[in-house]
Amino acid sequence: MGQAYSEFPVWLLHALGVVFGPMLIPIVLTRLLQDSEGRRDYFRRLTDFRRIGAGWYGVVLLVFPLLSGLAALTDTLGGGAWPSFETAAGLLASPSRLLSFAVFTLFFGPIPEELGWRGYALDRLQAKRSALSASLILGVLWWLWHLPLYFIAGTYQHSEVGFGTLRFWLGSLSVVALSILMTWIYNNTDRSTLSAVLVHFIVNFTGEFLNLLDRAEYYAAMWTVIAAMVVTAIWGPASLAPRWQGAHQSDNESSRRVNHKASVLHCLPSDLHSTQGVRYRAPFFYHLDESVDVLRR
Repeated sequence: MGQAYSEFPVWLLHALGVVFGPMLIPIVLTRLLQDSEGRRDYFRRLTDFRRIGAGWYGVVLLVFPLLSGLAALTDTLGGGAWPSFETAAGLLASPSRLLSFAVFTLFFGPIPEELGWRGYALDRLQAKRSALSASLILGVLWWLWHLPLYFIAGTYQHSEVGFGTLRFWLGSLSVVALSILMTWIYNNTDRSTLSAVLVHFIVNFTGEFLNLLDRAEYYAAMWTVIAAMVVTAIWGPASLAPRWQGAHQSDNESSRRVNHKASVLHCLPSDLHSTQGVRYRAPFFYHLDESVDVLRR
């Protein structure tokens, strides 16, 4: 506390802890505690793009930018100014900077974090809890993991948001709501860690790329919470997956679902196997990671 982000060893501790901690710990645990099938499943869920159906790719790529656009529109209709999108214009004017920005955003947050949050922790939380409860727990843990950034000078969280401000509390609420939406996508894409990485990337990329005005970000938090509530109401808190699938699925689909559940339980340690089982029905933009101002210039 009190040291700037650019000072050693603050940036190194941030990189090792906040960014790569969620990746290194689960990889080690998976190596030590899982059998060969469990280890293959862990990494396969990161690389198998076929787990995500075409419709769900649309959800992953479009929903969160649309929520940001809706936030900007809501702010404008309420008397606010339309964003200038200077950051977006600057990046689009330089393809090399845009590519660097995208690569940095992907590897400095989404990939290392999601190997831990959704790739490892979510299955274990859902093994004995509803999807909604697991999402809330993981969302709070996710928020706590980033909390130290609010006390480090030079970070976006410290310099532009501030601890205890309205933006802080609304942003914190949106992180938990985003956790619910990510579980919804994860549970409907055959436990795809890749889907979580893509969502995390789109959220971070959109937040930096559009760079909404302060009041628009308040509306972004509001629309994220509303989206999470709608998803929970429609898909149900137990699994955040379609309720109608159980009533209308064919015998083959039913068999596939049982086999999928068994494969999930097989990839978890035996102490996580419960009579409730895993509740899967397989079938913005708040700059969660450190801002990348150097890539905007």
